[in-house]
Amino acid sequence: MGTTLSAPASITASLNYLAPVDGRPRTYTFDPPAGEPRSTALPEAHDVRIRDARAAAAQLALDVTGFELLRHRSALADFSDEQQIRDVYYPESIALIRAATGADRVFVFDHTIRRRVPGVEDQRDGGPRQPATRVHVDHTERSGPQRVRDLLPDEAEALLKGRVQVINLWRPLRGPVKDAPLAFADARTVPFSDYVPSDLVYPQRVGETYSVRFNPAHEWFYVPDLQTDEALLIKCYDSETDGRARFVAHTAFHDPTTPADAPPRESIELRTLVFHKP
Repeated sequence: MGTTLSAPASITASLNYLAPVDGRPRTYTFDPPAGEPRSTALPEAHDVRIRDARAAAAQLALDVTGFELLRHRSALADFSDEQQIRDVYYPESIALIRAATGADRVFVFDHTIRRRVPGVEDQRDGGPRQPATRVHVDHTERSGPQRVRDLLPDEAEALLKGRVQVINLWRPLRGPVKDAPLAFADARTVPFSDYVPSDLVYPQRVGETYSVRFNPAHEWFYVPDLQTDEALLIKCYDSETDGRARFVAHTAFHDPTTPADAPPRESIELRTLVFHKP
C-alpha cells in the first residue's frame, strides 16, 4: 500500500472497533421500536499506537492518507448564532475546500456542533451532540452517490458523471484540544474488506455508514493540541477508484495523557459534497 507516515512521538489509547456481529449492523438515531436494541453495532475496544502527525504534516494529504491539516483562521468568532454560521462560516469554508481540492463546486449540506458533557456518551433529550467514539466512516460506496441524489435531485445524474467527494471540515471552537481529540487511520493501511456497511436508521430514511473491523495493520495518527486557527479535512467518500484514498476511518478517543482539568472539547464539523467536472 506504499510508504506510510512516520512521526517521532506516539501514545497508546483504546479505540472502539466493531465487535463481531450476526447480520448487518444497524443503529437507530431515535428511540427504537419496542424490544429492539438501539444498536447492534457493538464496540470492541483495542489498544493501538497513535502517532503524532504534526511532524509529518507536510505528508498528510486527502488523496494519500485520507485526511489533511490546514491552517485557517475563521472570520466568525461566535459560533452560537446559527445564521452567522451559514452566512459567514459556510462561504469561507467553501472557499477553503475549493482551494485545497481544486474542486469546481462545493455544496455544504449540514453542520454539527459538539460539546462534550463528561459522563455522557450520546445525545439525549435535546442535549449537545457528543463526540463519536467508535471507529467509522460517514459514507460508503453506495451512500456517497445517494446523498447527491437526495440533496440535488435535479442535477444529480449530471454531477455524478464527474468526480464526487464527501469531505468534512472539522475545527475546534476552543483550543488547544486536549480532550476527546480525533484519530485517523492512514487510508493506505486499511484494506477495503475491513469496512463493514452498516445501517443508520433515521425517522424518514435509512443511511449507510462503514463500521470498521480491527486489524493490527492499521496505522493511526492524531494532531495533538489542535488550535482554533487549524482545521482538519476528512475524506468520507471519493468516486475515483484509481488508487487514491477513498475513505478514512476515524474516531474521537480518550487520550490517556489528557490533563484532568482539561476543558471538555467543543468543535464544529461541516459536511460537504465536492464536485469536479468530467
